[in-house]
Amino acid sequence: MPIDFLPVFLMVAVVIVLSVFILTLSRLIRPHNPYPEKNRPYECGVDHVGEASAGMFKVQYFVIAILFVVFDVETMFLFPWAVVLKDMGLFGYVEMFVFIVLLLVGFAYAWIKGALEWVS
Repeated sequence: MPIDFLPVFLMVAVVIVLSVFILTLSRLIRPHNPYPEKNRPYECGVDHVGEASAGMFKVQYFVIAILFVVFDVETMFLFPWAVVLKDMGLFGYVEMFVFIVLLLVGFAYAWIKGALEWVS
């Protein structure tokens, strides 16, 4: 029944109205002072030099971010696994260790290839 979804529709409407209100209010009260130095490209503490296609592009930040996401996903899978470990038995125990070993192999590969070295 559509009436069962009324609380969901009301919540969506409240979120939309509140977000439009907050964005409009912030646009009205914020200072507006653009100047060339403020609009210059800047990333992670490194001044922009050249173009990315010319090879002047630091990828260390992104490699670390990808490794963080990989281990964050691992942690996300470890908590539910730990909760239902008794129900899963030996199969679940072995499968989770296979998963952890695969992630550690990927981490070792990144380490051996020097992806974790921070060279300026």
